[in-house]
Amino acid sequence: MSIWWSLHLRREAASVPLARRLLLGTMETAGVDPDVSYDLSVALSEACANAVEHGGDTAHGGCSEAYRVTAYLDGETCRIEVADSGPGFTGGRTPRVDRSVRSDTYAEQGRGLYLIQELADHVHIGNKPGRSGAVVSFDKILKWRKDAPLMAV
Repeated sequence: MSIWWSLHLRREAASVPLARRLLLGTMETAGVDPDVSYDLSVALSEACANAVEHGGDTAHGGCSEAYRVTAYLDGETCRIEVADSGPGFTGGRTPRVDRSVRSDTYAEQGRGLYLIQELADHVHIGNKPGRSGAVVSFDKILKWRKDAPLMAV
């Protein structure tokens, strides 16, 4: 079983729950375990929120009003990629997320990349090769409900 979809979304806060609901609906329909679906939906929300907040550079005349979300459910794995058209990470360097340092539980910012790394099995964070923009991709091994209609064989 293989399912994939891609969204081109405006960099607006309202786009975040839209992407999250689509992911949750897809995984529920496929028969993915609700706990795995929830973890991936939180990680997706954090990645989208980062793209909305940091993924644009309208001051330099760039086309940065949108970002892209792509999700793949393929066999036993779900892979999600969120790519924006902003300036990317400073100096082209991938940000280092130190898992031993936990941000303030009540902080409004600074927890997103940490949460993504905690909720996913594999995470890649970096700049788009040869173009401006950042890419956050992550995947997780899927667990299936016993009555899953689209369970991988």
